[in-house]
Amino acid sequence: MTASEIEEQPAGGRFERAVGIAERLLANTETVVHGKRDEIRLVLAALACGGHVLFEDVPGTAKTVLARAIAASIDGAVSNRIQCTPDLQPTDATGLSVYNQKTRDFEFRPGPIFANVVLVDEINRAMPKTQSALLEAMAERQVTVDGVTRSLPAPFLLLATENPIEQEGTFPLPEAQLDRFFVKIALGYPDADDELLIMREQRHGHPLGDLVAAASTEDVQALQAAVEDVYVAELLERWIVALVRATREVEAVEIGASVRGSLVLDRTARAWALLHGRDYVTADDVERLFLPVIGHRLLFTPSFLAETRNLTADEALALIRASCFELAPPPEPDWDGARPALEQPARE
Repeated sequence: MTASEIEEQPAGGRFERAVGIAERLLANTETVVHGKRDEIRLVLAALACGGHVLFEDVPGTAKTVLARAIAASIDGAVSNRIQCTPDLQPTDATGLSVYNQKTRDFEFRPGPIFANVVLVDEINRAMPKTQSALLEAMAERQVTVDGVTRSLPAPFLLLATENPIEQEGTFPLPEAQLDRFFVKIALGYPDADDELLIMREQRHGHPLGDLVAAASTEDVQALQAAVEDVYVAELLERWIVALVRATREVEAVEIGASVRGSLVLDRTARAWALLHGRDYVTADDVERLFLPVIGHRLLFTPSFLAETRNLTADEALALIRASCFELAPPPEPDWDGARPALEQPARE
């Protein structure tokens, strides 16, 4: 099914099909990544929105497995991994032109960025010039080498990781690049029962080898198109804008979220609702997604960082979240204003 045929489908049929696709992708990925349903949903929400994901997590928490599982769940999708080091050059990721002695001409050899699902491991270990090369791929879904622009395959999902423990020899991501990530999440360690299950499953090989595709690239396009059909009430739209604007007024925040924060929160909430089988967004969706979507877009004041130096990053963000929700509390429906005209008392 082509993109034009997907657009021509009735909205109701397109939505029901998308819900089925999302359920298959979620169930398929959960067969190899256990106990992380919400985190997988966040990654699939980014995929449904055409966005990218930043993981800040310790090694060994199934980030690579998750990336490969999503790629294996999409028929024909290719996954690649880029291990970042300080000497990694931009062309090591994007590709370069190599002289062919037989044809006596230069030919382009694509780099690992030319894949459907790309895991960029320890992105903060790469030099800034390499990080900026990834910025064009994330924002424009294309790379430019030797003055020639080449499009990346669709769908395209980039999963980048940062190690929160080691800071020596790293180059913090600039705010412009952090803003390009739809969500920032951490998988974390599994609980004891899930860890036991993982150990037993990998006794005679990795379950990734038995994973079969659950959707096609056309299905992913249908999933992305169906996100637009999810309804967001005007009350919630105004609240999303108010919440993002509140980040610019909180005393502890030096630079708040930009307009992109409002756009991404709205779109991710639509995808989150779809992944739960609903064609409408609720206030709970916005509350759940506020920190994963907005948290990494904020720059805190030095005084706030000093005051919260004994707190974890999650605890500090929880304080900011509480301040934002105090400035922009959850909306309540105006039932009186929504009452039909027939129920209004008749005029004398």
